[in-house]
Amino acid sequence: MVYVHGLWLNGWESLLLRQRLSRQLNCATLSFPYASLGASLEQNVRALAGFLGGLNADTLHLVGHSMGGSVILELFESSAARGARVAGKLPPGRVVLLGSPVRGSRAARNLSQLPFGRRMLGRTAHEALLPERDRQWRGERELGIIAGTVPVGFGRFMGPFNAPSDGTVLVEETYLPGAKQHLRLRTTHSGMVYSAPVARQIASFLREGRFATENPR
Repeated sequence: MVYVHGLWLNGWESLLLRQRLSRQLNCATLSFPYASLGASLEQNVRALAGFLGGLNADTLHLVGHSMGGSVILELFESSAARGARVAGKLPPGRVVLLGSPVRGSRAARNLSQLPFGRRMLGRTAHEALLPERDRQWRGERELGIIAGTVPVGFGRFMGPFNAPSDGTVLVEETYLPGAKQHLRLRTTHSGMVYSAPVARQIASFLREGRFATENPR
């Protein structure tokens, strides 16, 4: 299993999550570090493709948190990037996105309007988070999405948020037609990677192709 981190992070925050998934799935877990600020979306997709292409595995699952989910989606959706060709040759597996604003991010758009906001977001976010996107999952892999519903986080300062959210990403921004399942859990955006219930749901989907329950409370 490979974890892809979000904006301003480096993957170390996923250590507990990866340890839990390693135990529950009995598999090796890795984190893919990428330049969320200094590189473009296409550059990061190419880097992810190269990283995955160098792994020796019979099964390859992917988990993306926040903007990391957008990088994963672009790997499978892009027809121009070399990553798309590599994606078609990867070992089989499933994908889970955690709080990924696949339709664009209101919080990121609001931040971009502030002084130095665009510089704070970086190049990948300009392409992945600022546009309002109407997209659909057409990948061969089964895709599961987890959205948080505890509205505590950085994004509240970039509001107003007048709809359910995880404090940074609106629940409605995480919906993606074509995904096999969409699950709402009581967690914040940052708290997803530390949550034991989230880890159990990820493991269930990666192992069986479905979350353990529709709407656990």
